Amino acid sequence: MHGTTAGVRTFSLNFTAVLVKKAAMAPDRFRFERAFVKEGALRVAGVDEVGRGPLAGPVVAAAVILPAEWIDHGLPRQLRGLNDSKQLTADQRERYFAALTVCPAVCFGMAMVDAKVIDTINILQATHRAMNEALDQLQPPPEHALVDGLKVPSLRFPQTALVKGDARSYSIAAASVIAKVTRDRLMVEYHELYPAYGFAAHKGYGTPQHLAALINYGPCPIHRQSFAPIRPAEGELFIL
Repeated sequence: MHGTTAGVRTFSLNFTAVLVKKAAMAPDRFRFERAFVKEGALRVAGVDEVGRGPLAGPVVAAAVILPAEWIDHGLPRQLRGLNDSKQLTADQRERYFAALTVCPAVCFGMAMVDAKVIDTINILQATHRAMNEALDQLQPPPEHALVDGLKVPSLRFPQTALVKGDARSYSIAAASVIAKVTRDRLMVEYHELYPAYGFAAHKGYGTPQHLAALINYGPCPIHRQSFAPIRPAEGELFIL
């Protein structure tokens, strides 16, 4: 009996040591925010976009400023596990979206640019416009922005670009979740208007199902006419 108890105790100690080691190795996803706060930039926003690649629907951007208390002491329990929206399930994204958007201490803004404007100014400029408009909604305005990906030349705020930033910064991860859930919900609404294309399933991306629907029905009003294979070529209305 004594040996069994000792074995359980040893296992418990080893298991605790593993958990402590994992915690120590976990990335500090508030380190960028904390660094700028120390420099005097108290309002640091994470910015991300969703919807650059789809053949239909808008590009959506979100900007989020998380509470200083979270930056100092960590995320609250309901947001533990927050990550790049692409690494989360739909249920997880919805849960984090709800927690973020109902919290009065979280400041966030959202903006979208529709397919017609994308066709007019191109997807890169549309994405940058959406980011600026999302940041403009934050009041008081941010003093610094953490941007997922590459630097945005037209951004109207001091910025730091972080490649794969949605997995390195909780502020950017929060923005990615809000943008993703907002766009996905909108594409489900578009599915009700244009059910033949299956927008609820693929959210406008170029899946085989979507491409087949385009062959059968042609583009609808929310398709991006400037995107291949929808873009006219040599006088043809639609080419795959």
